Amino acid sequence: MNPSTYYSALGGLPSQTQTLSSKAVFTTAYAVIPKTVMTDIVTSLLPHWDRTRAWILARPMTGFAETFSQYIVEILPGGGSARPEPDARVQAALFVVSGCMAVTLDGEKHELKTGSFAYVPAGSVWTISNDTGEVVRFHWVRKVFKVVDGLEAPPAIFSHEDDCAMHPMPDTDGRWATTRFIDPSDPRYDMHLNIVTFEPGGTIPFMETHVMEHGLYVLEGKAVYRLNADWVEVEAGDFMWLRAFCPQACYAGGPGRFRYLLYKDVNRHADLW
Repeated sequence: MNPSTYYSALGGLPSQTQTLSSKAVFTTAYAVIPKTVMTDIVTSLLPHWDRTRAWILARPMTGFAETFSQYIVEILPGGGSARPEPDARVQAALFVVSGCMAVTLDGEKHELKTGSFAYVPAGSVWTISNDTGEVVRFHWVRKVFKVVDGLEAPPAIFSHEDDCAMHPMPDTDGRWATTRFIDPSDPRYDMHLNIVTFEPGGTIPFMETHVMEHGLYVLEGKAVYRLNADWVEVEAGDFMWLRAFCPQACYAGGPGRFRYLLYKDVNRHADLW
C-alpha cells in the first residue's frame, strides 16, 4: 500500500494581485468550497477552547443538508478543551490530518496521531489537548445521535487508517476502495466516516442518487467530480457538500491516487413531519 498523505495546509491570505476566478459555488443541490477560500479570515474561535481555531465547512441548513456539521480544527501547542462539546445529544467523529493530540474519554487517555480516527458517543465526558510542540489539525464531524428504542448506544472507537483494511468495490480490480472506521453492518451507528480511494483511472461509473447527505474533503490527489448536472475539477484541500439525492459520480484521471474523507448518515428511518 502506498504511504498515506493528508492535505492540511490551511490559512494565510491570497495576495492583492490574485484574480477573483474561483471554483467556489453554492447551489440548491451541492456546494464546493475550494482550499483557496479557507483563509485566516474565515476561522472561528470556539467557546471553552484554548489556542484553537476552526474552519466550519458545513452546518445544518433548512432545505439543504440538515444532519451534520463538519469542522477543520487547528490546535496550537498547549491548547485544547476540557469542554469540547456543548450539546449532550451530539456524537463526534474525529480524523487527524497532521500532528498529534490526546483525547481523554471517561478518564482514559488516547493518543491520536496523523491518520488516527476516533468516534465519541453522544453524552460522553471527554477532553482534548495538544501536549506536543507542534500544531495539530483534525476534522471534526458533529451529528445529533438518533436514539432508537430498544437499540443500545454505540461504543467509542479509537483506531488508525493503517490498522483498517481497504475494501475494494466489486468488479473494479481494486481501482475503487473504501476504508471503513465504523462497521457498516452495525445498526447502532447512525453515521459513517470513511476514506475513499481511487487509483488512477478509477471511476464511479454511474450517477449515485441516494438519501444520504455527504461531506467530502479531498485528502490527496485530484479528479473530476460530477455533482448534479455539473462536472467540477477538485483537488487536495477542496470540500464538497452534498444534500440528499444530489446525483454524483467521479473520474480519477491521475497521475496519483485520489482520496477523500467521506461523511454520510445511515441506518435510520427518514423523519416524517
